[in-house]
Amino acid sequence: MRHKKNNSTKRETSCEYSFTVFFEPAAEGGYVVTCPALPGLVTEGDSLAEARKMARDAIRANLESLRKDGEAIPSDPKFVSDPVKEKTSVAIPA
Repeated sequence: MRHKKNNSTKRETSCEYSFTVFFEPAAEGGYVVTCPALPGLVTEGDSLAEARKMARDAIRANLESLRKDGEAIPSDPKFVSDPVKEKTSVAIPA
């Protein structure tokens, strides 16, 4: 989602975007963050608060890079329902 903001003191116009992010607890502690709308974007933080900050910073950098390269900024995907988490097993020849 995109919103235009006008900062009257600096006379700058900025665009605000909203994206869904996933915070997955890491085995060594902290959280690994991904963003489905921006494939390849992965960051992490030692706490949930730090992971949130890192996510915002990584998304901002990614969007600035897309804009610089003249590429379209993607929309946040519409999820039909919450993601499903389950384990699956596979066998491979030994």
